[in-house]
Amino acid sequence: MAKAWHLTSRPQGLPTIDNFALREVPDAPLEKDQLRIRNLWLSVDPYMRGRMNDAKSYAASFQIDQPMTGGAIGEVIESRMEGFAPGDLILHMGGWRDGGVIGLDMMPNKLPGDMLAAGLTPQTFLHNMGLTGGTAWIGLLRIAAAKPGDTIFVSAAAGAVGSAVVQIAKAREMTVIGSAGGADKCAWALDLGADAAIDYKAGPVLPQLAAALKRLGKPGIDVYFDNVGGEHLDAAFATANDFARFAICGMIDVYNDAKPQEMKYIIRAIPARIRMEGFIYTDQFIDCMEEFYADMGGLIASGAVTMRETVHDGLTSAPDAFLGLFSGSNMGKMLVRV
Repeated sequence: MAKAWHLTSRPQGLPTIDNFALREVPDAPLEKDQLRIRNLWLSVDPYMRGRMNDAKSYAASFQIDQPMTGGAIGEVIESRMEGFAPGDLILHMGGWRDGGVIGLDMMPNKLPGDMLAAGLTPQTFLHNMGLTGGTAWIGLLRIAAAKPGDTIFVSAAAGAVGSAVVQIAKAREMTVIGSAGGADKCAWALDLGADAAIDYKAGPVLPQLAAALKRLGKPGIDVYFDNVGGEHLDAAFATANDFARFAICGMIDVYNDAKPQEMKYIIRAIPARIRMEGFIYTDQFIDCMEEFYADMGGLIASGAVTMRETVHDGLTSAPDAFLGLFSGSNMGKMLVRV
């Protein structure tokens, strides 16, 4: 019998372990268009915090006392779905559990056999070849229309999305300033190729960003890739060049805090003609999936894009892994190995 994490109450502020319960999920015979799977890897991502609220958003809210869902890599054990056979490795949305029965609503997709044969690990499709890498690629190249010679500022540069942004930008000959929390994360951002790294835990963001731009001989930023919001977003407004583009991917700074955002420099959006656009990965991914796979696959194969994985072991560790996203305990992609 499979086990799955359930949301038992809606968090007020930062979630706690008391908001979750691990429960057995009754087994059942397979019906048409269903798979029985065994999960190997689970993804935990900041957007899941919004799904814990009872509020309208781009992703459906988790229902109280129902199994939670999220990205996962699983092996097909039994199939009544055309095109899938036992032994297939699949990417799907039936996460937060060790296995069980899933249907088409969990969006199962077989992992590309040629890419696995070439040496990509299955969990790569939960980061650089999946949601986080695709988010970085779409946000930087499609939403912000970043181009060679641009100066890029990316927050959470040592996170799963931010670290991919750094490397994609450097592969396209852009100047990159990354912000991260702590000396070790800043050092990793520099190892990835960032031209400068600022430590937001060491002091206010704006003076550090301005100093980095001065050292690099740059008048301002052309692109801001936002994973954090708050002070980082305001610093981007303050340092933006004319016609700068802001790709708003996330605002983890305020996911657990209902306080209004304070922007001192947002007025610069008018004279600098700043274009700011929020985006969701799924809005564009289908249209550019083949291009993304080819481009990112090549970058990974060449060594231009890599990823660190912060791995928690066992299904029981999933809530701790998720909560670790909000304390900055991950370097790169946070994963659960089932």
